[in-house]
Amino acid sequence: MLVEQIYTGCLAQGAYYIESNQEAVIIDPLREIQPYLAKAESRSAKIKYVLETHFHADFVSGHVDLAKATGAQIVFGPNAVTTYDAYIAIDGEELKVGDVTIKVLHTPGHTMESTTFLLKDEYGKDYALFSGDTLFIGDVGRPDLAAKSDLTQDQLAGHLFDSLRNKIMPLADDVLVYPAHGAGSACGKNMSKETFDTLGHQKETNYALRQDMTREEFIKEVTDGLTPPPSYFPLNAQMNKQGYDNIADVLEKGLQALSPEAFEAAANETGALVLDTRKPEDFAKGFIPNAINIGIDGNFAPWVGTLIPDIKQQILLVTEEGREEEVVTRLARVGYDYSIGYLQGGFKAWQAAGKETDAIPSISPSEFEQRYQQNPTLKVVDVRKPSEYQSEHVETASNAPLDYLNDYLAEIPKDQQVYLHCAGGYRSMIAASILKARGYDNLVNVQEGFKGISGTSIPRTAFVCPSTLK
Repeated sequence: MLVEQIYTGCLAQGAYYIESNQEAVIIDPLREIQPYLAKAESRSAKIKYVLETHFHADFVSGHVDLAKATGAQIVFGPNAVTTYDAYIAIDGEELKVGDVTIKVLHTPGHTMESTTFLLKDEYGKDYALFSGDTLFIGDVGRPDLAAKSDLTQDQLAGHLFDSLRNKIMPLADDVLVYPAHGAGSACGKNMSKETFDTLGHQKETNYALRQDMTREEFIKEVTDGLTPPPSYFPLNAQMNKQGYDNIADVLEKGLQALSPEAFEAAANETGALVLDTRKPEDFAKGFIPNAINIGIDGNFAPWVGTLIPDIKQQILLVTEEGREEEVVTRLARVGYDYSIGYLQGGFKAWQAAGKETDAIPSISPSEFEQRYQQNPTLKVVDVRKPSEYQSEHVETASNAPLDYLNDYLAEIPKDQQVYLHCAGGYRSMIAASILKARGYDNLVNVQEGFKGISGTSIPRTAFVCPSTLK
């Protein structure tokens, strides 16, 4: 028996390859299926099942393409309804894969079709639990993503309480827990950086698995402090239910190399969003007017999903040379299939063609300190999350979280210089690019963000531990 976790850090997502006696199963695959095909081929194994723990909201699964490529059967748990061929298993059903068995455990709560898969080894011993978004390391799945008018988040949390107590906690302590996500995912509140653990250790350390916890306490703790999910979540879930275009077609469309002239014409004719994925410091020095910067080396996909509400928005790309396919692929992972081309030769080609450019002044923390000392009434806007801001901030700074920047535009003046910062410089450049595209011309980005500012004499509020903030 072989069990391999295939973890993708930029999405904090875990897919799984299980193999026994040359039969294989893939659990919660990413959209680009070639790595799974290559893994099975290298081991002369046939992929028999593609198991889905639920309709993922934060990424588009590769289940449809993988089934078409291999003939494998897509399997969901109870309550799942799809528009493509899928096997809807019943609670307690067992699937044979080579010499091992996978037991279906219906665990509603995160969503009503949420299912965990219990792997039993060739001797019938419970070995590992693939828990999807039902149980994470250090947390459990948020119960608000599937809430409907007839099913509140409290009711879903109640289902989750029952699922954990009746299906998961009775299992042996040495069972391994392999979740669908780790720290960084928006599918839970408090996930650990660890990507697997034993169930016994989770019973000891995970707040949601406390033995003395009442149903009411569980509902309160699990629902407390939930922030609104990114707007693309329901759109991804819909794609996972209904199917999607083949990723090869998406790549072919997105990887059209455009000269500066063709790129400019496409932008003017289509109204496409110009998305520049270069490093913030490179973008600041020069960019195509009205381009939005979301750096590929940061928390790329979640910020794309948060800030570009329409997954069918046409997108023109400016990337570092050689990373075009990576960018199109990572957009497609979260359902953004409408990339229509990239700037051949990158921003340097745009400059060489004599096209119009823009820039955003960007200063060091020490330069910011000097300006602040000369004028303590500088307009400072902190674009970190409210909890980060409340924990510690520049005394005179106002908070305009990047997630909700549109709600704060009236509070950001156009007629005076505005100094933007985040924690390290990534988010503030995103914010600066958005504001610049909306006519804010008096922006200054503070490099290194609050981390850099903390090393200066600029007055800051007293530190409050983030864990004490709601």
